[in-house]
Amino acid sequence: MQNKTLLMALGSILILFGSCKKYYFDSGIHDSKYQGSTMEYLKSKSSVFDSTIVIIKLAGLEELLDKENVTFFAPPSGSVFKSIKRLNNSLRSVGKDTVATLEQIKPEVWRNTLSQYIFSGSFLLKDYPQRDTLVYTAYPGQNYASYGGRIMNVGTLFNDAGGVQYAGYRQLFLAYIPDLSNPQTALQNNPVATSDIKTNNGVLHVLTKSKHNLGFNTDTFIDQVMSSGILPLNK
Repeated sequence: MQNKTLLMALGSILILFGSCKKYYFDSGIHDSKYQGSTMEYLKSKSSVFDSTIVIIKLAGLEELLDKENVTFFAPPSGSVFKSIKRLNNSLRSVGKDTVATLEQIKPEVWRNTLSQYIFSGSFLLKDYPQRDTLVYTAYPGQNYASYGGRIMNVGTLFNDAGGVQYAGYRQLFLAYIPDLSNPQTALQNNPVATSDIKTNNGVLHVLTKSKHNLGFNTDTFIDQVMSSGILPLNK
């Protein structure tokens, strides 16, 4: 009788988990469909995206992420912080004032930077081809033009499991191509922590903050900020 009761309980658990699609957000589990726009989702997770939300607004991309059908590889605020820290270290090294607020960086720099993370249309993990950095010629992922026209590589890494190649869990990667004339060399791979968040106007994938700096190539971001000029601090 106890065995029968145990089997029924296990069956109920399996039905419960099988009845709802899930995705992983670092160490948590959440519903994969969000009843709102991509921008509204970011605002609902302001503890993760507070600085990201600010630079989206400064870049003039809020309406795009609120209404248009796009896929957004969202950099969390931790990624923004790391690039600003590097920027300020560079400014100090040449005797210049540091950036105290995100508003001091010009809107065109934010727009150019963030546009690399946005792609027209809705694309889930399953829609991207396989990438294998060890066998790149066989599994190169695929190059896509971002919203700003920058060519980026996106692909899914198939992990091994139980000694079986490519049988394990799958993880999405957004790769920055440093040299567009040689797009298969020295790609900077940026892992996705959370994939397949479906919103009312597209899809959201969240990048891993510990392995990503905003702008991909931070030196390029710093050069853009300095060459465009830094706005004075409004007190």
